[in-house]
Amino acid sequence: MKVAIIGAGICGLYLAKHLSEKGNEVFVFERRKEIGKESCSGLFSERILEFIPESKNLIQNKIDFVLIHFPKKTLTVKFSKKFFVMNHSSLDKLAAELAQKAGAKIMLGQQIESSVINFDKILGCDGALSHVRRILKLKDPDFRLGIQGFSAEEDFSNFVETWATKSGFIWKIPRGRETEYGIIEAPKEAKNIFDNFLKSKNLNLKRMNSAIIPQGLMIPKNKKITLCGDSAGLTKPWSGGGVVWGIILANLLLKNFPNFLKYQEEAKNFFLPKIFFSKFSAKTLYFLGFNFPWILPKKYKIDGDFI
Repeated sequence: MKVAIIGAGICGLYLAKHLSEKGNEVFVFERRKEIGKESCSGLFSERILEFIPESKNLIQNKIDFVLIHFPKKTLTVKFSKKFFVMNHSSLDKLAAELAQKAGAKIMLGQQIESSVINFDKILGCDGALSHVRRILKLKDPDFRLGIQGFSAEEDFSNFVETWATKSGFIWKIPRGRETEYGIIEAPKEAKNIFDNFLKSKNLNLKRMNSAIIPQGLMIPKNKKITLCGDSAGLTKPWSGGGVVWGIILANLLLKNFPNFLKYQEEAKNFFLPKIFFSKFSAKTLYFLGFNFPWILPKKYKIDGDFI
């Protein structure tokens, strides 16, 4: 089939590679003039190596656990699978190379044109503010705002620190040669909370970035056009991470391709229970952490991708 993929993010490029390998003629349209997402922490579980084995060369640091700081208690959450610190932009560029080697054609600096009507299938992988989603007249998912910045402090620690906020958290990620700080919160509150935190820690960050983070799975009932990744609103409710979940969703699409209706059904059956349970778990943890911290054990062990 002749397939148009709108958006050259990690999900679009992953799909381009595997659809090309299956004999489809794949064109990736990217409105920007270069590939590489900058506004992302690049903290992925070791599952990323199952999907993109070549990414092992991008690992900057390895993370075994996270400290969650509430006002009166700190929890230690150990990961059953290690997390890797990578540069997201480098991961995107690697995925683009693999897609092109498989035969996909990547068109940079291209807006969505009427010519895509001539394609057999159209995949919207164009991010949180997806234009394809709006063409389909689907409502927007809920949004949170992510802000990040970097300090020159070298840190090769094997753990991440987080500070719980009203409906999100502030993070500190040791990236080896530098340290990253950031926040995920409600868009109207994120900057003020983050600025106050940085002031209290006497931190002056460089290379500040921000991005909208969607939440709320939505896949259309459409035989020709579908969505994947951030454009489908798929991110982990507790952390906002979207890469591993997005690739798992992409694999469901590949499994059912070209049947988009079956893909939609299987995606909902797989992810909706996980989204509901993880939202409930996160809300319960926050309620107890802020109000009844003595009830919570100090140590936990979880799968960082699936609570």
